Formats: sequence, structure tokens, C-alpha cells
Amino acid sequence: MPQSNTKSALITHAVCLQHEMGPHHPESPSRLHAVLNALENAGLAKQMQRIDAPPASEAALVLAHDADYVASIFAAAPTHDYAYLDPDTSMNIYSLEAARRAAGAVVEGVDRVMSGANRNAFCAVRPCGHHATYDHAMGFCIFNNVAVGARHAIEAYGLERVAILDFDVHHGNGTEDIFHDDERVMLCSSFQHPYYPGTGADTGNNHIIPTPLAARTGSAAFRRAIAASWFPALHDFKPELIIISAGFDAHRDDPLAYLDLVEDDYVWITQEILKIADLYAEGRVVSALEGGYNLTALGASAAAHVGVLVAQT
Repeated sequence: MPQSNTKSALITHAVCLQHEMGPHHPESPSRLHAVLNALENAGLAKQMQRIDAPPASEAALVLAHDADYVASIFAAAPTHDYAYLDPDTSMNIYSLEAARRAAGAVVEGVDRVMSGANRNAFCAVRPCGHHATYDHAMGFCIFNNVAVGARHAIEAYGLERVAILDFDVHHGNGTEDIFHDDERVMLCSSFQHPYYPGTGADTGNNHIIPTPLAARTGSAAFRRAIAASWFPALHDFKPELIIISAGFDAHRDDPLAYLDLVEDDYVWITQEILKIADLYAEGRVVSALEGGYNLTALGASAAAHVGVLVAQT
């Protein structure tokens, strides 16, 4: 295996800033600006290897999605104005390319950590992905970026155990839909419950590990719940690769949810994830941006998370 690069990979693309879903939509380009600016201001970006995200091929997308669904998204891409996929999710003229590059970023991240080119990677992309099911867009998500990356890891590298760890405040229902019957992928998902999309609390199995949290759950209870539910399952599973759905909307200042986490909680959970990756996966971690809608909290939380990734290299 090639010598690991001393830098974390920062995988992003300018077109991810051009995707937008209408005035006043909370999932706006300003979110990605906030993340990239925070990484720059914290001095993290200059410590990372910046890489343009390639577009995911149709062949890569259908590893995780129904082929007819993928074809329908390509066909729906508008030449002007917006195409509406569900009440919360639409496409402008840049959205198809942005969605392909968001998924392609995770594929690229997988390739880089599996080859040893980088020890870990952060995919600063949008649209987010974890609500996209096998055959439906929803919840601001078009393609399920982490699911595409996980299936690529399995198909391209013959991995038998990939873990997806999702600490977004909303249940990663799309990721669960795709992997519920695929024991090669363990999904550990913490989320406010009951809350959008209303799923996840009672749908687990041996490789789907739900961690529902009541509104106003704070740092101490969050950490206890993760330690009790995720860590024993991950030690039993022994993942060969970890992919993170890194949503930061469980922050106490987020306007779309009601958990009470702070930046240090994202430091803690990232450190714990890296310990598990070091034990079983040669440190290989690919993280992909999901939610987070208070721009100040989002930038600070993403920088806290990425700072741990950078410190590992």
C-alpha cells in the first residue's frame, strides 16, 4: 500500500455552491460557504489536500439506487427555473451536476483512503444525502452520498464490513432503507425522536443501530447514549472502513431541531470514531457533510470535527 499522505483530503467542488432550491430555503449555498470559510479561518484548509470532487457515474449511483430512479433524476434536471422532486426538495440548472459531484466526492474519498493516498477525507459538499432512499428524493437530498460511497467500497475493494455513522439530528432513513437487509454495512444513527422524518426508533436489527434521543437531550446524555449503543456494536462488527454522515443540526443553536449539543460534542464523537477506525480500519475514515442550518454553529461545528481529522494525520 502507498505511504499515507500526511494531509487529510478536503473534497469539494464549486458547483455545490450553485445548487439552490429557491429563496429562503434553509438548505442554501451559504451553508457550504460557512463551512469552507470556517475551515479557512481556523487554518485547517491549508493543512489539507484540496481535491475537486469528480461526478459520480450512473454506474456508481445505481450501486445504491434504483436504475429507473437515477434515470428519472437525470431526466428531471431543468434547463431553467426549478424542478420539484418532493415538497422540500427541488433542482435548479446546477443541481444534477452538484448531486453527482456530492456522491462522487464520497467515492473519491473512499478511493483515496483505500489506496493510502490519504488517511481520511472530509467531503464538503451539498446537496446532502442521507434522506434519499433507494428510489425517492426527500428531505433536501437527491442521491444518498454515503450509501453510494459504501457500496463502491464493497464492490471496488471487496470489503465485507463498512460502517456508516450518522450523527445528524434527523434519522438517516434513506441510508437505512438502502442497507436494512445488507449485513455488510452497519448503520449507527443518532437522531431526535419523534421528529422528521418520523422513522428509525423501532426499525433496527443486528446491523442497524438506532439511537433515538428526546428533545433537549444535551451533551452528557448524548455521549452516554452513543457509548451504550454504538460502541459495543462497532467493536463486535470490526469495520474495515468508516463513513460518517456528518450533520451538525443537533447543535443547540440550530433552528430546525431541538437537541442541545455543542462543538465539543463533535470533537468527542469524532475522536471516539477515530479510535475505532484505528483499531479495525487502519484509520480509514471518510466524512460527508449533511445538515446544519445555523451558519455560525455549522461552521464552528464542522471546524471542530475536521480539526480532529486533521490532527490524526
